[in-house]
Amino acid sequence: MFNYLANPSRFLKVSGYALPVLAPLTAAVFLYAYYLALVVAPPDYQQGETVRIMFVHVPASALALGVYVFMAIAHILGFVLRHPLADAAARAAAPIGAVFTVISLITGALWGKPMWGTYWVWDARITSMFILLLLYLGYMAVWKAVDEPHRAAKIAGIVAIVGVINVPIIKFSVEWWNTLHQPASLLRPGGAAIAPEILTPLLWCMGAFALLFATLLLINLRAEVVARRVRQMELARVGSVA
Repeated sequence: MFNYLANPSRFLKVSGYALPVLAPLTAAVFLYAYYLALVVAPPDYQQGETVRIMFVHVPASALALGVYVFMAIAHILGFVLRHPLADAAARAAAPIGAVFTVISLITGALWGKPMWGTYWVWDARITSMFILLLLYLGYMAVWKAVDEPHRAAKIAGIVAIVGVINVPIIKFSVEWWNTLHQPASLLRPGGAAIAPEILTPLLWCMGAFALLFATLLLINLRAEVVARRVRQMELARVGSVA
C-alpha cells in the first residue's frame, strides 16, 4: 500500500474514496466521545468539573507530539526511499500539529489557573511544549521562505528530524526535573492510574482526535498534491513558451 500510494494520481483517487467515509466517521466518534466526556463522566473527586478540560487537553497534547514524530519519520522516508509524497505529507501535517499544540497550551493554561493559581509558569513541561510550537512555526516558515521545492524539503526535513529530540524531553520532563505537572497517569508502568469512568471517555476522545488528524491530513495532502501539479504545469507552460 505504501508503494501503491506513491503515485500522486493513485493517491488522489484512493483518498477521494476514503474521505467521504472518514469524515462522517470522525464526526460520529467525536459526538459519542464528547457525550461520554461531558455528560456521562462524573466530576473528579479532587478537580471537580475542571477535570473535563482534560478530555481536550490530553488528546491535543498527545497528537501535538505524535504529529511531529510523524513529520520526522516522513522526512526520513523521503531522504532514504525517495518517496514522492513523503515530504508533502510532512508539510500537510505541520499546520495540524501546530493547532493541536496551541490547543494544548491554551487548555493547559485554563486548567492551571484553578489547579495551580496561575495560567502560566515556565516549568520544564510547559516550556518544552512552547518550544514545540516554535519548531512547528519554524518548519512552516522554511517552506514559505524557500522557493525551490526540493531545497525547501531538505531544509524542512532537517528541522523536523533535529527538532524531534524535543519530543522525549516533553514526555519525560516531569521525571527529569521538578515541575508543577503531575507524573504520567495514562502511559505508565503498572497501567493507567485513572478511574475507568474517566479513562473510557478519555480514550474515546483520543481516538476522535486521531481520526480528526487523519481526515485533515488527507484534505491537506490532497491540496498539496494538486498545488504541486499546478506548479509543474505552469513551469512546463513557461518552458514551452521560452
